[in-house]
Amino acid sequence: MAQKHTAVKQPPGGAKGASEPVEFAELWRPAEGQVARRGPERILLERGEVSVAQVEAALAVQKDNPRLTVLDALVGAQAVEPLAACRAVAEYFKLPFMRLAAADVDREVFALLPPEYLQAKQVIPIRRDDEDNVLVGIADPADIFLIDDLRRRLRGRMRLVVCPRGDIRQTIEEIAAGPAEKVDEIIKDIAEDAVEVVDRKVEDVTDLEKIAGESPVIRYVNYLIAQAVKDNASDIHIEPGEDRLRVRYRIDGILFAQPAPPMQMHAAIISRLKIMANLDISERRLPQDGRIRATVHHRTVDLRVSTLPITHGEKCVIRILDNRSILVGLEHLGLLPDVLEKYRAQVLKPHGIVLVTGPTGSGKSTTLYSSLRIMDGDTLNIATVEDPVEYELDFANQVNVHESIGLTFSAALRSLLRQDPDVIMVGEIRDEETARIAIQASLTGHLVLSTLHTNDAPSSITRLINIGIEPYLISASVNGVLAQRLVRKICPHCRAKVTALRETERVYLEKYGWKGGDLFQGAGCDKCRQTGYKGRIGLYELMELDDELRDLISRNPPLTELRRAACDKGMRTLRSDGLEKISAGMTTVDEIMRVTET
Repeated sequence: MAQKHTAVKQPPGGAKGASEPVEFAELWRPAEGQVARRGPERILLERGEVSVAQVEAALAVQKDNPRLTVLDALVGAQAVEPLAACRAVAEYFKLPFMRLAAADVDREVFALLPPEYLQAKQVIPIRRDDEDNVLVGIADPADIFLIDDLRRRLRGRMRLVVCPRGDIRQTIEEIAAGPAEKVDEIIKDIAEDAVEVVDRKVEDVTDLEKIAGESPVIRYVNYLIAQAVKDNASDIHIEPGEDRLRVRYRIDGILFAQPAPPMQMHAAIISRLKIMANLDISERRLPQDGRIRATVHHRTVDLRVSTLPITHGEKCVIRILDNRSILVGLEHLGLLPDVLEKYRAQVLKPHGIVLVTGPTGSGKSTTLYSSLRIMDGDTLNIATVEDPVEYELDFANQVNVHESIGLTFSAALRSLLRQDPDVIMVGEIRDEETARIAIQASLTGHLVLSTLHTNDAPSSITRLINIGIEPYLISASVNGVLAQRLVRKICPHCRAKVTALRETERVYLEKYGWKGGDLFQGAGCDKCRQTGYKGRIGLYELMELDDELRDLISRNPPLTELRRAACDKGMRTLRSDGLEKISAGMTTVDEIMRVTET
């Protein structure tokens, strides 16, 4: 029931005298235990697709990061599927909802606006309707300034539909990239003897440079890189065999074979990549490392090129560093809401050490970069020491390690401490000296973020002890440890219920106390290369150190005892987190077994 407030009514003309009290009803406010339902989340609440507690948690996340909407926070916490959220947006704004593909788009209408603008604003002109209005797909119809700008650019004749961000982004990339050339089409113009490999005993650099500059070679290397970026590959492998060349992309952690050119083109392709990376094309006996910055599909990517002499020639691996991967907020990494809240609190503390641990390729760097992005770069002096600097951050001072000239992690860290830092990110703690300086920094009022290579969170404490750090220093300085793995997500385009479990899966679920429910898997489709998986999500294990765990660590306990004590304190293990994500229909039993059965 609305409460009543009493106001004082003054006599006419503002004359002094007796005042007459007037009662009026207070404006409605949510009852205790409710949340104000203002946006599309109101529709999800009314349908029962999210709970009041989930919306309250999303509001808390939004308060820390005002650039997010409540709906973004709900999606990031896996409280609601992205498609369901997008449909709620459409219903809230009373607009049609539409799934989008490149085949739906009229190329002449698409050309009305530049691709760079479309990608930046997440909008796309689709086609004209019967009344000659331009049908425009938009991800955020709440952006009235964007809508006004679109009306101005399209001269007012437009109609909006709500489309998922992923559909818009992928469609723009496909159309902007133009028709993909096939490998056969690229190399058909070059004669077989025109790219004959230079005699290995007499290496003619001039000939290699000439061949590397020929059109088919340039076109093939450009195609190779552009296709890898389009397929969201993290690495390109070019491997010479005795009589054939093998080309593979690493997508979602798995290598996939690609159509390869003839073996005769191998030397020319490697030379072309060396020229692009400013490497010595005449040196084919020693490993070399270089870097290429390229614009692909209207966005800038960094390519790390590594060559290695093997039995049948030089193998080349290209690591693709796409800035989009570090623009992911913490709430979108796959941390469950309670773990997200605890981890956020850890990285916002003024001092101490927070460790992120896991094997190579488990997403540690992305987690650290996302952690730095929630900090206030304007009021804090944030510095990083990396080997090498993978992504450039405009709010941090980044130091690139050069061990060959003596600029090691420990040397750089020691110098950084004289630069008045507030937050220091150390790419990796590799030795006792680096660990000791990091601990001293944390004990003198700095927040230190770093990584270790261990299998789980409690093992990180043991690793620090093994490299020579005294247990009492570890217990005094370390605030928390986050262990992580990456698992593949079920493809949303071919997701289906599991009708029968294999015996190994059934035994695994029973062994680890799965609570039951529907299981899902991907049937395989063109969108996921017939694998049933598309994209990846993290599994996390957060160990927070309280007074009891600190006392235990100072006594140098066995690893099993420390792990048991952490679990008793509420630590959710990687396996338990995986079972939660199985129950939520995000991944499969196979994937959890693959990354947790060590």
